[in-house]
Amino acid sequence: MLNQIQKASAFHALHVRGKPVLLLNIWDAGSARAIAAGGAAAIATGSWSVAAANGFADGERLPFDLAIDNLRRIVAAVDLPVTIDIERGYGSSPDTVAASVRRTIEAGAVGCNIEDSLAENGTLRGVDEQAARIRAARTVADDFKIPYFINARTDVFFQPGVKHDAGAIEAALTRANAYAAAGADGLFVPGLADGPLIARLASASPLPLNIMAGANTPTPMQLAEFGVARISHGPGPFRMAMKMLEDISRNTYAGVLQ
Repeated sequence: MLNQIQKASAFHALHVRGKPVLLLNIWDAGSARAIAAGGAAAIATGSWSVAAANGFADGERLPFDLAIDNLRRIVAAVDLPVTIDIERGYGSSPDTVAASVRRTIEAGAVGCNIEDSLAENGTLRGVDEQAARIRAARTVADDFKIPYFINARTDVFFQPGVKHDAGAIEAALTRANAYAAAGADGLFVPGLADGPLIARLASASPLPLNIMAGANTPTPMQLAEFGVARISHGPGPFRMAMKMLEDISRNTYAGVLQ
């Protein structure tokens, strides 16, 4: 059994530019065990999937106590590094974000995702404001002397009317530089799917780049060639699993009592 520090170090080592770690985001202990049995090197929760599996909408509507209880069960179920998606940090201030991160570490996580948009309308926080939140998270993680992986998510490409062009890449890079200086370990840019832009960002970013796979994103092999270091799948696995279960249900009950 690896201890938490060893797991955190191993998770860091998986982030190699050009040889990305593949993360099929899970939602509970059972799905974590299934993914682990398939050969995963690490486990990552997805906030959308965890919320949906427990009857909640995404956007920090899932009670944080429930998210932490779920995390504990996942950590106990697998002997792999586990990182948790805590959305915007479940806190309005750097101190409350730090308190949230503290609880994830105490529950056994080796890293987290923290977003830079606002829950109420999806607009971006100021760069300095978000950097302060990341810095607070880094401080509490360092207090535990654990190489906790802070994956700083920027929602630049989710802003209304944003053009997927060089200007948006520069905006993402501005945030990447500030977040790196604040102590982030990775840069997560969901919504970005254009190959040349991904390659440009991966090359210029001070942090290893995480891309979320989707119907319009390049293949994992192509993303590796672009220099991506982490590929996650967001709600995709949960939706596929639930669709399969629904199909089984329809086939099972079709024609019953008719």
